[in-house]
Amino acid sequence: MPDIFDINFGTFATIVLGLGILAQWLAWRFKLPSILLLLFFGFISGQVFGVNIDTFLPGDSGESIILSLVGICVAIILFEGGMTLKFSELKISAAPVLRLCTFGVAISFALTTAFGIYILGWNWRVAAILGSILVVTGPTVIAPLLRHIKPSRKMSSIVKWEGIVVDPIGAIMAVLAFQAALAGDVETAQVTILYSLGITLLVGVVLAFLLAKLIEFILSKHLIPDFLHSVFLLSVVAIAFTLSNAIQKEAGLLTVTVLGIALANQKSFSVKHVLEFKETLRTLIISILFIVLSGRVHISSLQEALIPGLSILVFLIVIVRPASIFIANFGSKQLNTNEKTFLAALAPRGIVAAAVTAIFALELEHAAHDLPGFPAEIVDQAKLMVPTVFIVIVGTVTFYGLLASPLANKLGIATRNPRGILFAGADGWIRKVAKALLDDGHEVLLLDTNYSNVAAASMEGIPAKRMNILSEYSIEELDFAGLGQLVAGTHNDEVNSLAANEFMHIFESADIWQVAPLDDNNHHTTAVASHIRGRIIFEGRPNHKKLSRLSADGMEVKATTLSEQFTYQDFLMTYPGAILLFTDSPDKGLLPAFDEMKEPGDECTLYAFIHPTPEN
Repeated sequence: MPDIFDINFGTFATIVLGLGILAQWLAWRFKLPSILLLLFFGFISGQVFGVNIDTFLPGDSGESIILSLVGICVAIILFEGGMTLKFSELKISAAPVLRLCTFGVAISFALTTAFGIYILGWNWRVAAILGSILVVTGPTVIAPLLRHIKPSRKMSSIVKWEGIVVDPIGAIMAVLAFQAALAGDVETAQVTILYSLGITLLVGVVLAFLLAKLIEFILSKHLIPDFLHSVFLLSVVAIAFTLSNAIQKEAGLLTVTVLGIALANQKSFSVKHVLEFKETLRTLIISILFIVLSGRVHISSLQEALIPGLSILVFLIVIVRPASIFIANFGSKQLNTNEKTFLAALAPRGIVAAAVTAIFALELEHAAHDLPGFPAEIVDQAKLMVPTVFIVIVGTVTFYGLLASPLANKLGIATRNPRGILFAGADGWIRKVAKALLDDGHEVLLLDTNYSNVAAASMEGIPAKRMNILSEYSIEELDFAGLGQLVAGTHNDEVNSLAANEFMHIFESADIWQVAPLDDNNHHTTAVASHIRGRIIFEGRPNHKKLSRLSADGMEVKATTLSEQFTYQDFLMTYPGAILLFTDSPDKGLLPAFDEMKEPGDECTLYAFIHPTPEN
C-alpha cells in the first residue's frame, strides 16, 4: 500500500514513541497485555497508513541495520532481566526452574520440530531452527503479566527465572540448529555443534564473570560517579554483547544475561538505582521495538503464513506447553497440580522470538542461495518464518494474557485485584486496625522489629513477622500474594518515608501510604519534602502519637456498612469524633481513607476509630 503521509524520520520516530506510550497506558488502564496493543498499533500504522521504518533505511543494508539495533536492544532487555534474578529466590524454586530450562526446553524443541517436519512438511533445517526459537517465553511479556496477575512468590520466581534464562538458551539452540543445517553430514554436524556449544558457553560465562568482577571493583571503589553508573553499565552491555557475538555468533545474549545475574547477586554495591533506570529503558525499548517490527510485517506474508502459523499456535498451546510442564516435572514434589496447571497456561512469546527469527530467516535465505546442496524449498519456507512467529506472538500473548489472571485466581495461585495491607509497624493501634480488617476477610501482614509487638499480634491471630521494613531481606523473602498496599505506620517518620520509597517498585505509588509525620503542619522549609513520602493516610491526618494515645484511651475499630437507611451523614451524627480509617466498596475494594476522598456511598463498609459507648 503506498504511503499516505509524506513524513521524515523525525516525524516517524515521534509517531512510534507516541503510539508506544499510548499502548502502554491503555494496557494499564484497561488491564490488557501491553504487547498485544503494541503489535496492533505497529501493524496498523505500517500496513494501513504506510508508516514503516523501511522507508528511511538504505536498500539492501536496511535489514542488517534493523537487526543490529534490535540485537543490542534485546541485549539490554535481557541484562535488565538478569539483574532482577536473585539466587535467594531459588531456595523455593531451584528444582522446577532447572527442570523447565533443561527437560522442558528439550521436550518443547522436539515436539515443535517434529510438528514442523511431519505435519507442516517443512525441511528439517527450517523446522529445527524454528523449534529452537519457539522454546523461549520472554521477560518482555512475562514481566507485565506478573505485575497484572500478582501470583504467589514461588510461582512468580519460577516464571521469571524461566522467562529470562530460556531466552539465551533458545538463541543458542537456534545457532546450533543453523550450523547443523550448514553441515554436510551427521558426523560433521555433531562436531560443529559440540564445538560451537563449548565456545558459546566459554565466551558467555567467562566473559560475563570477568566483566562482572571488573565492574564490581570499579563501582565499589567509587571510580565512577553515581550519575554515570547507568550509562556506564549500558555501554558495557553493548560492548559485551558485540564482543561476544564477534567471537561466537549469538553468544552475546548469554553473556549479558549472566552478567546481569552476577551483578544482581554481588554485595559490594547497590544496583537498585541502576535497575530503576533499566526498567524505564526497557519499557521504552519494548514500546518502540514491537511497533517497529510489527509495522514491517506485510498483510500478504501473513496470509501465506496463516495456516502454518495458526497450526503451530494451537499445537504450542494445547500440546507442547502442557507436555513440557507435566513431563519435565513428573514425580516432582516441589509443584502441586494447580501450580503445574498454571505454568502450563503461561508461555507467551515476545521480542526475543521475533528478533532471533528475523536474523535466522535472513541467514537461511542467504545460505540457500550461496551454498550448493540446499533444497530449493528452504527459501520459500524461510520467508514464512517471520510472519509465522508474528502470528504465534500475537496468539500466545492474547491467549495467555487473557487466561492467566482468571486461571491463577481460580487455582488459588493469586488473588483477584489484591487489596490486602502490608503494615510497617505492629503497635497497639495497628493491631486493632489489622484485626478488624482480618476478621472481615482482608489480607494483612504486619512487620516490626519489636519482639513484643510481633508476639502480641501473633497471640491475636494476626499474621506478623519480626523484620525490618527497610531490610533487603524483607523485599526478597516476603510473599506479596494478596497484598496490594503499604501502610507505613511506625513511630519513626523517617523510617515511614524510606519505606514508602523502598516499596514504590512493589506497589503503585497510589497504593503507598504513611501516617502523618510530626512535621505535617510545618512550613515547607522545615518539613520533609512531600515527594519522598507516601500518601498521608486516614481522615484528619492523625499522626502516630495521636493514634497511639486514642488507642490507649480505649477507642476501638468498628466496621459499619452504609445503606439508604443509614447514610454517611448518619454515620457522622451517630459517631461524633470518629476517625475514618478504611472504606470497602463493591467496585473499588479496600481503600485507606484520606482527606480528599469522595463521600462513601451505599453498600460501602467503613472502618473507623470510635469512642466506646455502652450501645457499641
